[in-house]
Amino acid sequence: MTDAPTHAADTDADEVAKDDAADRKVVEQEQAEIKDFVKGLSADDIKSGNWFTKLAAHAMNAYTEKVDWQYFQDRYPGVPADAIVDQRIKMASRYAALEGGLSAGAYTATVAATIGSLGGASPATVPAAVATMMVDVAFTTQLQLRLAYDISVLYRVPLDVHDPEDLWKLIRVAFTIKSGEAAREGVAKAVPALVRPLVKRFYSKSVLTAGKALPVVGKHLLQRNVIKIGIPLVGVPLAVLLNRYTTLLAGRHARAVFRNEARVIELAEGMSRSSRHPRLLLWVAWLVIKAKGNAKIADDEALLMRHLVRLVRERHEVVDEQLAHVVDLDPAEVWKRVDAEPGDLSDVLDAAERVATVDGDVTSREKAVLKELRERCRRG
Repeated sequence: MTDAPTHAADTDADEVAKDDAADRKVVEQEQAEIKDFVKGLSADDIKSGNWFTKLAAHAMNAYTEKVDWQYFQDRYPGVPADAIVDQRIKMASRYAALEGGLSAGAYTATVAATIGSLGGASPATVPAAVATMMVDVAFTTQLQLRLAYDISVLYRVPLDVHDPEDLWKLIRVAFTIKSGEAAREGVAKAVPALVRPLVKRFYSKSVLTAGKALPVVGKHLLQRNVIKIGIPLVGVPLAVLLNRYTTLLAGRHARAVFRNEARVIELAEGMSRSSRHPRLLLWVAWLVIKAKGNAKIADDEALLMRHLVRLVRERHEVVDEQLAHVVDLDPAEVWKRVDAEPGDLSDVLDAAERVATVDGDVTSREKAVLKELRERCRRG
C-alpha cells in the first residue's frame, strides 16, 4: 500500500487540502499502474478468474520485499503496533473511497449490462466496459491484500506469500472469506440501510450469472463490484461507500485475526523463554489441550501448540518425535514424565495454566488436569 507523504498534525484548511491532493495523487498513480496490469489481461483471464491469481503475484511479490517490520519502524519510530494499524486502515479506506469516486464516474447502465456477458460466448464484446470494471476490482483487491499483509507484519505474524498455505491464509483474512452467504451478508451490512434491500434483490438478478464461472474468490470480488454499478441512481455514492466500508471491514477483520495470533505467539514465546523443562512443557501443554476429550480443539489452542513446538525447537533445539506421532494421548504417560522430572516444576505448572486460558474460560476437565498437576508438582 503506497504511502502519501506523512500528514502534518496541523488541521488548517490549506494543510487539509494539501493532504487531500497528496492522497489523490497517490491513488491516481496506483490506478495508472493497475490500468497497465488490466491491459495485460485476456478475456479468458477475466472470465476464468485467473485475473485474481495474476493480481496476487503482481500485488505482493515486490511489495513483500520492501515492506517488513523495519519499514514501519522507520516510518513510525516508537509508535505501538495498534496505533500504526489504525492509521493504515484509515489510510487504505480513504484511498479506496477516492478510487471508487474516480472509477464510478465511468460506470453506466451499459457497462453493468456488458459485465453480464462475461459468462457468455463473447466475454469481451465491449472491452472498454470490462476494463473499467476490472480496474476498480483490481485496485481495491490489491489495496486490501496489501493492507492485510501490512497488519500481519506490524503484529509480527510470519507470513510467506510464496508459501501456498500462507498466501491462502492472507487471502481469506483480507476478503473475510467463510462462505458465499457470509460474503453476501458482509457486503449488505457495508452499505447504508436505505439501499440494503436493493443490494439483496440485486444478488438474485441474472447479471451475476457470470460469477458462477469464476473461482470462489473471483466470484466474491466480482459480485461486490457489480453491485456498485448495477443499482440505478446510487452508482457514484454507493461506489465510494462500498470501497470505503469493504476496506474498513477487511482492515478490521485482519486486525482482529492477526492481533489475536500475535497474542498467542507472545504467550508461546513467554512459555518457551521461561521453560526449564522444554520437552515436558510440550507434553503437558498437549495434555491440557486434549483435556476436553473428543471435543474439537479450538483454533487458538492449535495455533498455540504449533508456535510452541516451533519456538521450543528454535530456542531449545528440542524436537519430540514421540509426541509428534501420538494419536490418542494417554494421561498416564504424561504423569509418568512429570513424576520422573526432579526439582522445581513451577515453570511447567505456570505454562499449563496459561495454556488452559488461551481459548477463554477454563473448563471443568481442564481444571481437573491442572489440579492433579499442581499436586504432583508439590512433591518432596
